[in-house]
Amino acid sequence: HLLLFLLFVGPFNCFASYSRATELFYSLNEGLPAGVLIGSLARDLRLPTAGGQNPASLQPPLSFTLASHGLGGQYVQLDNRSGELHTSAVEIDREALCVESNGATIFGGSAAVSSSSPSPESCLLLLDVLVLPQEYFRLVKVKIAIRDVNDNAPRFPVPHIRLLVPENAPVNTRLAIEHPALDPDMGTNGVQTYRLRDNYGVFTLDVEENENGERTPYLIVMGALDRETQDEYVTVIVAEDGGTPPLVGSATLTIGISDINDNCPQFNDSQLNITLYGNSSLGTHVATVHAVDMDLGSNAQITYSYSQKVPQPSRDLFHLNESTGAITLSTKVDGDTPRLHRLIILGNGPGCIPAVITVLVTIIKVMMRPPEVVPRFIANEVEGVVYLKELEPINTPVAFFTIKDPDEKYKVSCYLDGDGPFRLSPYKPYNNEYLLETTKPLDFETQQLYEISIVAWNSEGFHVKKVVKIQVLDDNDNSPVFSEQLIELSIEENNVPNAFLTKLHATDADSGERGQVSYFLGPDAPSYFALDKSTGVLTVSTQLDREEKEKYRYTVRAVDSGFPPRESIATVTITVLDKNDNSPRFINKDFSFFVPENFPGFGEIGVISVTDADAGQNGWVALSVLNGSDIFVIDTGKGVLRAKVSLDREQQSSYVLWIEAVDGGDPALSSTAKITILLLDINDNPPLVLFPQSNMSYLLVLPSTLPGSPITEVYAVDKDTGMNAVIAYSIIGRRGPRPESFRIDPKTGNITLEESLMQNDYGLYRLLVKVSDHGYPEPLHSTVMVNLFVNDTVSNESYIESLLRKEPDISVEEKQPQISIEPTHKKMESASCMPTLVALSIISLGSIALVTGMGIYICLRKGKKHPRADENLEVQIPLNGRINLHMLEKKPMEISNI
Repeated sequence: HLLLFLLFVGPFNCFASYSRATELFYSLNEGLPAGVLIGSLARDLRLPTAGGQNPASLQPPLSFTLASHGLGGQYVQLDNRSGELHTSAVEIDREALCVESNGATIFGGSAAVSSSSPSPESCLLLLDVLVLPQEYFRLVKVKIAIRDVNDNAPRFPVPHIRLLVPENAPVNTRLAIEHPALDPDMGTNGVQTYRLRDNYGVFTLDVEENENGERTPYLIVMGALDRETQDEYVTVIVAEDGGTPPLVGSATLTIGISDINDNCPQFNDSQLNITLYGNSSLGTHVATVHAVDMDLGSNAQITYSYSQKVPQPSRDLFHLNESTGAITLSTKVDGDTPRLHRLIILGNGPGCIPAVITVLVTIIKVMMRPPEVVPRFIANEVEGVVYLKELEPINTPVAFFTIKDPDEKYKVSCYLDGDGPFRLSPYKPYNNEYLLETTKPLDFETQQLYEISIVAWNSEGFHVKKVVKIQVLDDNDNSPVFSEQLIELSIEENNVPNAFLTKLHATDADSGERGQVSYFLGPDAPSYFALDKSTGVLTVSTQLDREEKEKYRYTVRAVDSGFPPRESIATVTITVLDKNDNSPRFINKDFSFFVPENFPGFGEIGVISVTDADAGQNGWVALSVLNGSDIFVIDTGKGVLRAKVSLDREQQSSYVLWIEAVDGGDPALSSTAKITILLLDINDNPPLVLFPQSNMSYLLVLPSTLPGSPITEVYAVDKDTGMNAVIAYSIIGRRGPRPESFRIDPKTGNITLEESLMQNDYGLYRLLVKVSDHGYPEPLHSTVMVNLFVNDTVSNESYIESLLRKEPDISVEEKQPQISIEPTHKKMESASCMPTLVALSIISLGSIALVTGMGIYICLRKGKKHPRADENLEVQIPLNGRINLHMLEKKPMEISNI
């Protein structure tokens, strides 16, 4: 029964262990970089891992896989083995991911498992994860709540906001501001407050929040408004969010004050006094009344009317224009017309008490009618104003004037009254006809309006004036004028693109479009200069390089808008100022100089050439030696490299220096170059003989030595190089029984036996060897004495030493050794050598037999008398002169070996 119970309960225990969680909740901030840990599915699902509590049991490895790679899959990376969930390289933007979300639930702390579901207002990232293998198969719902961060500033939907406020708005009036600021962030990271940058002391802001959490700014009126005092207020409204630090956005707020009818018409004067001649014609202008209303639009409309106190005859005699307030004579004045008229005129505004003005018109009785002036205009005339173009030629006709007496009783004359280039003259052959014409060209820029009068008077002294206004019309007769004809500018090189250079300014005395000036670059201007057509702002679109070009010179044009257009030209010169943007530059990065050794101190080794493309102090270059400054010095100005001491190639054959060039800029720029100095050898060292070590040493040569056998060698070295170190050996002095028996190899210094030694050849041979180099111009040499003792043994060492101490009587041969540098092979005639070789072979065999017999005999005799003498008399003759050289020094048994 226990077994059945365990079999039944076991699987359910396993199920309970691995199926506790089918949903996992995490939260993290938006905008995190790639690789941030969100959570571990294996740990949070309490699944066994490779390092679990029961390592003895063989558990198959877990596998975690995203069920689908939809929108959410691109923001995360899932480790298939460990189940760790990390952020991916695609940055999570909460505002882009959850456009329709109205809020956000913010979980505290770092990404962790939440025991409760997120708020419905949260921005959720949903993932489906499959857990394998079959034993642990689960479909896990992963919900990741994206926490909002303050990464967006408030932004108004429009840059300019306009709000109208009535001028009679009472204090504490609240007006909603349309287009409130928007902030994609949520909660406290959204818009929290509004403020005005300038409230003018009469406005403030308040914020109201509705049920949906939307905040709307309200403008509150804090003081009295008067449109007639100030009709508009321009300020900046600033929206600020609640993030840390807070972000702000702004827009221009224009508060317009709307008009109300709070002003009534007013006349400047209370009474006008007018005099009217009784013979005035119908339509004569008597006076004009004008009232002012400070309001706008319909609130400022004024109409004029007579007061009811004005009698009807006066109303009939004088017509009042209700719109303009003009009073004109409407009927003829006769003898019954009253001489004084009191016209009370009302200025009426909407909703206002009329303003009142009194016009007193006094009519003067006239016995005769004044002369009449009848104009007939030739030039263009509109409402009494004559229009003439400037630059019209002299004597341009303006108008004809007919002067006449209505009563035809009196003689009438006329004249021109007023200043201006005009003339009034009789037009013959007609009587009473006068022509008004110009006397010189008109100039709009000098004077635009002339007002002259044609005065007519009769013989009774009665006169009348006809006022003529002449308006001069502008013509395109002036070219634009630059304030400077030569515009000198400067700018530092390496400027930012589109850098400002200057603002050109040209004026045109003409008016209207004819005086509007446009600016253009001349054809010689480089393409990277730009000139704003309207403002005249000159810029350069690219970086300038002084080393490429230092000065620019080109023309600019100022063109007006007349027809045909007129223009003027100015010259622009631009100097590009230097900046320290170029390092000193060596002509070569590696310099090599060959200098003979023993070169005198402070002699010129070579010249280091360096340049700097900059100008002035930025282009000044100072040279210095970075290493070896205790031996070498460099002339900064000329770049001459010198050695402080004489150089010896045998001590050091070459030098490697680093030269630094530093310019005079701030900060300074530098560069380095490598200098190699190679010392050329001169023949200043004679050969040094290393072997034999002393002129007192000697070598035992057995008589049985075969011809051609090496006896010893002379070994020397030379510290020089090249031909100065090529050594030649020669025997320049000989002494001995048969001294010509030995010869020396001129190249190797090996001394060999030339001929077989006979009985008579026993004794001491002294060879004076000259060791000479091949130096130029004078070879150097050394000498050494080679002592050879030909005998079977050395029986009397003191005797030999006494001979060596004596000064040898050797005659020096002046024969110069001949040696070729390259080995050559000489061919010998076989026919001439063969007899000699045969003879030498026979003699050698005989000598060997004789010497061998004598040697045996001597050894037997001495062996009986001195049984231990063999040990002292056995001497090896060296066969290889360069490897085992044995020299007898003080004792026959001692061997010197080099």
